[in-house]
Amino acid sequence: AMTETYVLGARSLARLSGVKEPLVRVVKRAISISPQDFTVQEGLRTLETQRAYMKRGVTRTMNSKHLTGDAVDLVPWVEGTPRWEWPVIYPIAVAMRTAARAEGVALRWGGVWDRKLADLPDDADGIKRAVAEYCVRHPGPDFLDGPHYELIS
Repeated sequence: AMTETYVLGARSLARLSGVKEPLVRVVKRAISISPQDFTVQEGLRTLETQRAYMKRGVTRTMNSKHLTGDAVDLVPWVEGTPRWEWPVIYPIAVAMRTAARAEGVALRWGGVWDRKLADLPDDADGIKRAVAEYCVRHPGPDFLDGPHYELIS
């Protein structure tokens, strides 16, 4: 069966403005191969926004890669709404892994902070296991951020 090919909408493309070109390339390739539609929730972030997020507890750092255009948040798009849910996040991580490898771009993913995305399994179940294993390696209140992808500098 022919699977649907997704494309980035105008809002997603606008949100990639100011994001570093290698990461934009990976996101654009990933949407074309992802079995799960997604939206670019955030790319480049201002210092004001970062401070507001810090105050609300949305972030734990003032040293975010979003401030330099080195990060994007890709949120699953399900029936016309963004859905922050793990089952639909895993296939996006697989698409980003495949795209990053194809583009030769080193990325870190917010689901498994201590490994390169390219080194993670190439299927949704494997990615899910990798997150579980990460949680065992890093017990406690670690900030798992499934939509977050960043360039490794």
